[in-house]
Amino acid sequence: MLQDVVIDFKNASIFQKEVLVLSGVDMTVVKGEFVYMIGRTGTGKSSLLQTIYADLPLAYGDATVVGYDLKKIKRKEIPFLRRKLGIIFQDFQLLTDRSIADNLLFVMKATGWKDKKKMQSQAQDVLEKVELGTKGFKMPHQLSGGEQQRVAIARALVNNPEIILADEPTGNLDPETSTGIMKLLFDISQAGRSVLMATHNYSLFKQFPARTLKCEAGKIIPYNPSYSDMDEW
Repeated sequence: MLQDVVIDFKNASIFQKEVLVLSGVDMTVVKGEFVYMIGRTGTGKSSLLQTIYADLPLAYGDATVVGYDLKKIKRKEIPFLRRKLGIIFQDFQLLTDRSIADNLLFVMKATGWKDKKKMQSQAQDVLEKVELGTKGFKMPHQLSGGEQQRVAIARALVNNPEIILADEPTGNLDPETSTGIMKLLFDISQAGRSVLMATHNYSLFKQFPARTLKCEAGKIIPYNPSYSDMDEW
């Protein structure tokens, strides 16, 4: 149904400055769907994600994300769009000078939360969801890479977003830790949030199958992974 569509691109062109990265982008993501986006480095995965969270302007074509028209969005509306998105990066991007709980509170303050008790309760709730309920007092350097990525996921969940955008979230993690992160992201999508995940990690598809899109030769195409050609990645 139409109201379940959270990302909708029609014949869109994605630019980095003056350089055309992707053209003729037609893509729809519905509520609660998990979608992989694959492609070699430089094929436009990150540029598409940047367009979705309005870091790159949409010049040609049409796109709506959680009800916002990316062609018409005003600068003052962008923070409201981003509150409906949770963004996870490969390198965690935690603030190293404050505790895990304070990392979450910092994001909440920056996105308009005011009530201190509600903020602390929400921070604790999302830390429990990522199985770090007892670690809010720790500093980022006291956590493993996998735990730091779980904090990054907690941070992405803190505003109860409709969509999680994950840019190579397992890129810096070992296979066992990656499996735990993937289970967590699939649980998030099964709870009703959409997850769009850019990845190079072909081996994840066999363990966690989902609809896959491929960035290739300036286009985004539907893709059915063939496990025999994993070596390509």
